[in-house]
Amino acid sequence: MSAVARNLALFAVMALLFTIVGFIQSWDVSLTLLNMCIISAIMALGVNIQWGYAGLFNVGTMGFAALGGLAAMLVSVPPVTAAWQAGGMGIFGAILAALLTVAAGMYTWRRTAGLGRRRYWLTGLVTLVGYVVLRLIADPAIAAIEAVDATTSGFLGGVGMPIILSWVVGGVFAAGAAWVVGKISLGLRSDYLAIATLGISEIIIYFLKFEEWLTRGVKNVTGLPRPVPYEVNLKQSEAFQAWATGLGMKLETAASITVKLCYAGLFASVLLVVLYLSEVALRSPWGRMMRAIRDNETAAAAMGKNVTSRHLQVFILGSAVVGVAGAMLTTLDGQFNPPTYQPLRFTFLIWVMVIIGGSGNNWGAVLGGFIIWFFWIEAEPIGLWLMTTITSGMAADHWLRLHLIESAAHMRLLTMGLVLLLVLRFAPRGLIPEVKR
Repeated sequence: MSAVARNLALFAVMALLFTIVGFIQSWDVSLTLLNMCIISAIMALGVNIQWGYAGLFNVGTMGFAALGGLAAMLVSVPPVTAAWQAGGMGIFGAILAALLTVAAGMYTWRRTAGLGRRRYWLTGLVTLVGYVVLRLIADPAIAAIEAVDATTSGFLGGVGMPIILSWVVGGVFAAGAAWVVGKISLGLRSDYLAIATLGISEIIIYFLKFEEWLTRGVKNVTGLPRPVPYEVNLKQSEAFQAWATGLGMKLETAASITVKLCYAGLFASVLLVVLYLSEVALRSPWGRMMRAIRDNETAAAAMGKNVTSRHLQVFILGSAVVGVAGAMLTTLDGQFNPPTYQPLRFTFLIWVMVIIGGSGNNWGAVLGGFIIWFFWIEAEPIGLWLMTTITSGMAADHWLRLHLIESAAHMRLLTMGLVLLLVLRFAPRGLIPEVKR
């Protein structure tokens, strides 16, 4: 079997799995799963750009995804006028103070190059004074904002624009953060880079959790506007009612499936665009250069390539893709919930997607995103069915039967470990390995 036929067969198997879920559980569940798989595939493409192209070990993926989610909230939520009146000017003043503090710190650092250790003390003193001024301006403004109808708002809100615009803004947010992170940490060894990105990811998520004036923190921002029709509006449409009746479907089911198909169309369009651009980049001279740097940095540097600059470039591109996926995820959920971003747990899943699919191959990353998220969701119902079948001959109240059925909820991690071990044993380069060009 040729490589192309084999790859098509793998994607055909995934399509068959979605079909089986549609018939056994429901098409509503199958389409929900499909949408999440598409978003996961886009995130896996972002990580593959960083690791597969350049060998950058980034474990701060969830931080960039959270910035995408923040973008979705800021773009789509209408501004809270009372909150802006209460503390908006104070926030602008605090931002200005922060920028002046950074500028003053950089100026002091440069002007005191010949002062030895006093250079550190003077720069630290300037930074400390700036921070105190910032807090003196920001704290009263934040308190005033969070006091405005705290149970339902208590934050500044956003700009009230279509949420689909946030997908681009999320990429810009993540790219900006990646530039800052890259400037600081890309000169480090790969293990240090991993620690730095994880730490910065935790900082980003901590900020989003506890800065309620901006994100509402753990209170969540719900009811984000959709880029697709609402079910209630579809059900009220006479044309849609006639269409659903003609198909012999319940009105509620038809509306739910239609909405999820609309989401799937939007998400699939983004996936195809990102995949196409990734393939073009990979096959270009730039892609060959990045793989050369990945395989031997010393040789690439000896040939005149600026390794750090190229690493920064690919780090920004990969993070931007993750930011787009993060905005899409928040769009699908319809809410921004900072506590759900768990860096270690979900970053691990994305890395497994890339490893399973095939690092360095964009199609492999997409396949890995579909496989891992599918089994991450379906492991629990499959485990419950398996345990119920195994214990069918036991008494209903038997302790072992009860224990095994209760343990079905924990089948996810076992399934992930099993899938990972099997692929590493029989396909160590991934299901669709990198093609050497």
